[in-house]
Amino acid sequence: MWQPATERLQHFQTMLKTKLNVLTLKKEPLPTVIFHEPEDIELRSTTPLVKNRVHPGCKVTYLGKVTITGTQFLSGCTESAVIGLREGRARVHSDTPPANAVLEIRPFQVRLQHLDGHGEAAVGMDTYQVARIAYCTADHRASPNVFAWIYREINDDLTFQMDCHAVECESKLEAKRLAHSMMEAFRKTFQSMRSDGRIHKSCSSDEFPQDSTPDDG
Repeated sequence: MWQPATERLQHFQTMLKTKLNVLTLKKEPLPTVIFHEPEDIELRSTTPLVKNRVHPGCKVTYLGKVTITGTQFLSGCTESAVIGLREGRARVHSDTPPANAVLEIRPFQVRLQHLDGHGEAAVGMDTYQVARIAYCTADHRASPNVFAWIYREINDDLTFQMDCHAVECESKLEAKRLAHSMMEAFRKTFQSMRSDGRIHKSCSSDEFPQDSTPDDG
């Protein structure tokens, strides 16, 4: 049956609107025609899918750092530093503090991402070279949930100091896991530096001391 051009166009427009309105529900191919009145097309608004952000490391409570003396470190050498850091934080935060950082351990670099007061958004980041970490341990009498590492900090005048950093984990198992992750990062970093010729196979490097083996109890 013949229809006037105006009626055919209106019929076609109605069909096309229907197709466009259900595109979010049916995966049908778009019509292979050109529509010259885009202002008449009604598209259904959609909300983009937002994935929950997952932090790539372990959520911890950063207790702080304290400068210590010595260059050779044995089991128990971080005990007094951890006690002081925990007591100092307890005086500032009488209640149980929420996790305020994310610790990520990878070959060559350790990342400590500081979070806001809600423990969600990142507000800063500290990085530590694995080759300058002299010692780490998750074996503390003060708290088995604490993981600590001793880092050689280079000052502006090229002198250095040894700083003990400590974080409190949700459990003893998490602290142990961080210690083992650090041991694996040490191993991969050492192997890479040796294969690149930055350290000799027959001797230890000044940038990678032999006493850097983690002590995880």
